[in-house]
Amino acid sequence: MSEYERAARRERLDALRATGVDPYPARVAATEPVASVRARFDGASAEALDEAPERVAIAGRVMAQRSFGKLVFLQLLQDGARIQVSARKQEMDPEAFAFASRQLDVGDFVRVEGRVWRTKKDELTVDASRVEMLAKSLRPLPEKWHGLADVEARFRQRYLDLLVNERARATALARSRVVAAMRAFLDARGFVEVETPVLQPLYGGAAARPFTTHHNTYDQDLYLRISDELYLKRLVVGGLDRVYEIGHNFRNEGVSRKHNPEFTMMECYQAYADYADMMDLTEAMVVEIAERAVGARAIEYQGERLDLAPPAGWPRITMRDAIAEHCRGVDILAAKDLGALREAVRGAGLDPGDAPTWGVLVDELFSAHVEPRLVQPTFVTQHPVELSPLAKRSAEDPRVVERFEAFVAGVELGNAFSELNDPIDQRERFESMRAAHDAGDEEAHPVDEDFLLCLEHGMPPTGGLGVGVDRLVMFLTDAPNLREVLLFPHVRPQARGADADGDAASDAGDGADAGGER
Repeated sequence: MSEYERAARRERLDALRATGVDPYPARVAATEPVASVRARFDGASAEALDEAPERVAIAGRVMAQRSFGKLVFLQLLQDGARIQVSARKQEMDPEAFAFASRQLDVGDFVRVEGRVWRTKKDELTVDASRVEMLAKSLRPLPEKWHGLADVEARFRQRYLDLLVNERARATALARSRVVAAMRAFLDARGFVEVETPVLQPLYGGAAARPFTTHHNTYDQDLYLRISDELYLKRLVVGGLDRVYEIGHNFRNEGVSRKHNPEFTMMECYQAYADYADMMDLTEAMVVEIAERAVGARAIEYQGERLDLAPPAGWPRITMRDAIAEHCRGVDILAAKDLGALREAVRGAGLDPGDAPTWGVLVDELFSAHVEPRLVQPTFVTQHPVELSPLAKRSAEDPRVVERFEAFVAGVELGNAFSELNDPIDQRERFESMRAAHDAGDEEAHPVDEDFLLCLEHGMPPTGGLGVGVDRLVMFLTDAPNLREVLLFPHVRPQARGADADGDAASDAGDGADAGGER
C-alpha cells in the first residue's frame, strides 16, 4: 500500500472525528442479516418491490465502490453474503450523500437503512436513506481480481485470504462441518467427549520430539503433548468405557504438505473392542462425515476419484504383504535382524540406505515404496512389534501387533491398535524404547511410570483409534496441502524490517508422519 493512500485514509478518519462522527462506535442498531434479506427478496420482481416497498437495515463491509456523480453503488459483504447498496443524491440528505460518496473506503464497515429495489440490470439493491460508519479501515483490501497472489502472504494474513478467496472461506466452513459430524458420529455411539492435559510432565503416546516449556511456580519442565493416548487410556482404566478427544497435539518437527507442528487429532478408545472393531468404526465414520460435510460418498482428490464406500469395504492388507508386493518380494519377517533385511533389500535391487535399526528400515521401505501407491482407502495391518510399543501382540504371530494404519491418497489418515494392557509387556517395551533413546533416537518413547502404575490396576481389552482431522479435511475439500485447511498454519518468521504487506520466504522441509500418528 502506498504512503499516499494510507495518508488519505487517515485524513478521512480525522475528518470524521472533526465532525463529531465516531469512526469506531461501540454499539450497532438493529440489523437484518444480508443472507436473510436476499432470501426474502431474491424472488421478488422489480414491479412487486415498487408496488409494495419494504425498508431494511443491514450492516457489512464495503467490498466495492462505483461512483457516477449523483449515483454511488456499494457492494456489502456480511458473513459470506453480498448485496448491492445504492446512494442517490436526489433522494438523500446532502450530508448523508456526501458521507456515502466521499468519506467511505473499500474495507469500511457500515450500517445502511433503505428501501429494497431492483436496478435496470435486475440487481437486488438497497437504496440507502441513511449510512452510518461502524469501523473505518485504514488499509485497502487486496484487489478482487487477483487477491493475494503470494502464497506466503495468504497464510500470514489469512483474514484477507478469507475475504477475497471464496475457496478459503468454503474450506473453513467445511472444516467446521467435518468436526461437527465427527462429534455427532461418536456421540451417537455412546462415546463421551473429554479433555486431557496439554501441558504434561512426561510426553508419550507416539514417537516424536516434543516442545518443552517451563512452569515457573513449580520450577518444573513440562512438555506440550504429542498425543492424548496415555491419558485417555487412564480414563478407560477408571471406568469410562468409551471416550474421545478432539484437540491439538504438538510435535517439534518439520513442515511439509502433510505436516504442521501443531495439528488437530481425534483419539477415541472403546473398552471390550479390538483393532478390527476400530477398522469398522473408522470406515463408517469417514463415510458418514463425508456425507454430512460434502454430501458425497465418493470424492475427487487432486484428479483422483476416491470411493469412500466401496461395495466390499476398504481393502485390508498386511504390512508384510504390502512391502513384498511393492519391494520385489522382500519378506520383512523372514529377515530376522537388520543385517538380514539389508541383504534381502539389496538382493531385490533396492537401496537399503543407512537405517540404524531393523524397524527403521521396515518403516523406510514402507514409506518410500508402499505409501504413495495406496490411493484408494486402505487398511494396512499387522505392524512389527518394534514399530508399535503400545499395541497388543498378535496371537497368530508375536512378531507383529494388532494394529492398522488407514491410508487415503498415499497419506496416512488414521492409526489404531488393540491396546496393550499387559503391564509387564508394556514395561519391557518402554525399557526397549529407553535404550533406543540412549542410543540416539530422539523420538523414542520415554518410560512412563505413572501410566505403568495405572495399567497394573487393570485395563479391559480396548481398541484405540487416532484420526488426523486436518488430513481428513484436506481430502474432503480437495486441498493440495495441509496448510490450506488450517486457518493459521505455521509460517517462518518475517524478515526483519519487512512491511506487513511484503513477501516472506516460503516454508520448506519435512517431518515425521504425524497426521494420523498416535
